[in-house]
Amino acid sequence: MLRVAAVQAQAVPGDLAGNLAATVAWIDQAADRGAALVVFPEAFTTGYDEDVFAGALPSADLAWCEPVQAAADRTRVVVFLSTPLDHGTHRTLSTVVFRPGRAPVAAYDKQHLDEGEQRLFTPGEHGTTMLVEDVNVALSICYDASFPEHAAQAAVDGADLYVNSGAYFPGGEHRRDLQLAARALDNGLYVVHAGLIGGSHDFVGGSAAFDPEGQVLEQLPAGVEGLLLVDVDRIRIAQVRVEQRMWLYRRSSLGKRHYLPGA
Repeated sequence: MLRVAAVQAQAVPGDLAGNLAATVAWIDQAADRGAALVVFPEAFTTGYDEDVFAGALPSADLAWCEPVQAAADRTRVVVFLSTPLDHGTHRTLSTVVFRPGRAPVAAYDKQHLDEGEQRLFTPGEHGTTMLVEDVNVALSICYDASFPEHAAQAAVDGADLYVNSGAYFPGGEHRRDLQLAARALDNGLYVVHAGLIGGSHDFVGGSAAFDPEGQVLEQLPAGVEGLLLVDVDRIRIAQVRVEQRMWLYRRSSLGKRHYLPGA
């Protein structure tokens, strides 16, 4: 089984150095509790803040990543760190992956951008799945999980776990929990969400883990910093996909739609 840690914490808007120091401290805590993978909330390096996004951002050359890579090397933990990136010609909301003993890589760019984000960022062009121990882990960032086809394509491509780095505004709690549970149940996989709290928008957190039937395994209280841990069991995934049948009987195409004239 793969033990996954989801961080629920506040990022200080615009304080890259301070947020990286907090990242390292959370990695150490996750490692002490036996995690092999730790997932951070959306835009944790800078905070989710439109004024910050419009200014200088961490570079896509990843030269600023050394403290996080050193922590991954020291603890032997894989880290998914969400951050905005400046590529020179365009900007993205991305997940940088840190693997022990290997160079960091900007592995995934958020594919579904809301109206405000579309003015600042370029959407990603592909999904990303990574093998961590024996579990295929698919990456997503916040709004991605609102679109059933995003998780469905990850499942078709072999994902066992769908991780989501989020920043939900107050009032979005019901939608967040319903969508994340649905992504798990629809596809017979685990879902782990790491939620940002506080900041300029008073983000609500809601970090949670859902089993392949869409049931809540663990959820952190709103507005409280903490670390959520869950063990991903591939045997349980196989059982659910047989018992629930939705995965087994999924059709790759439903054919051309027919339209009938009105009454």
